[in-house]
Amino acid sequence: MSKKIKKIGVMTSGGDSPGMNAAVRSVVRTCAYHKLECVGIYRGYEGLIEGAFEPMNARSVRDIINRGGTILKSARSKEFRTKEGRQKAYDNLIKHEIDAMVLIGGDGTFTGGLIFEEEFNFPCIGIPGTIDNDIRGTDRTLGYDTALNTAVEAIDKIRDTASSHNRLFFIEVMGRDVGHIALNAGVGGGAEEILIPEANMGIERLVESLTRSGASGKTSSLVVVAEGDKTGKSVFELKDYVDNNLEGYDVRVAVLGHLQRGGSPSCYDRVLASRMGVKAVESLMEGKSSYMVGTQHDKMVLYPLEQAIKSGSDINQELIRVSEIMTT
Repeated sequence: MSKKIKKIGVMTSGGDSPGMNAAVRSVVRTCAYHKLECVGIYRGYEGLIEGAFEPMNARSVRDIINRGGTILKSARSKEFRTKEGRQKAYDNLIKHEIDAMVLIGGDGTFTGGLIFEEEFNFPCIGIPGTIDNDIRGTDRTLGYDTALNTAVEAIDKIRDTASSHNRLFFIEVMGRDVGHIALNAGVGGGAEEILIPEANMGIERLVESLTRSGASGKTSSLVVVAEGDKTGKSVFELKDYVDNNLEGYDVRVAVLGHLQRGGSPSCYDRVLASRMGVKAVESLMEGKSSYMVGTQHDKMVLYPLEQAIKSGSDINQELIRVSEIMTT
């Protein structure tokens, strides 16, 4: 890529995550610092096709670093999956003289950006924004730390009720394909059992474990379940099975759901977003593209988009062992 970058577009796409606004702010202010123009693209790839662009400057992003969600909005776009839709998007970028894009999102966002860059040779840099922490090439994704803190806070409050009424709670957290939130929130929240997609415990073994807990004198228990866990068809099926096969517990279910996506981002996510935004803009200025900005051992790195979207991040095996010891 030899063309000098003068104007950068920034978008958020896919599921929202705390820290996206802080990342948008960082991209816009880094552009202002380097005397580049910046354009906000509303509603992700759908807005790219519709031409929903708005110039942004340092004042445009004041007072958003602490806000959850995304001021640029997000949307799914079926049309962008077609060559005709992507052609419309490219034509809009050329019409508005935009030279490169920063894409804030997850696997689907990066996949779209990679295809778009391959077809039109249009420079793109990705910033990983997803609470699931399921992107390879970075130790942390934007929103993950906030979602963990939200989940642990909820678990702490549910434990108060569980212990007051001798109840067993199944607490479902997000994690359709990976168990990072469940594993870390379960350890941090002192759960008696943690169910994740990467380690199928089996429903009979779960009942045996809870039986041992009851025999040891525990009068209440918390089981943290990733939504993608395969122990049962759903967390409600788990509840019914335990109700029918384990005496002594009043079994309840709490699904945290989208509660984990919202709220003000943690300090960690705000700082991470600020660092990633600077790295993304300055990497484009250096002629780099087809990369995702990540953090490895607290150092900012560039990781090829193609590798980032091919496989998710690995579960922490050492933490699984810790969880087994802690639930003894």
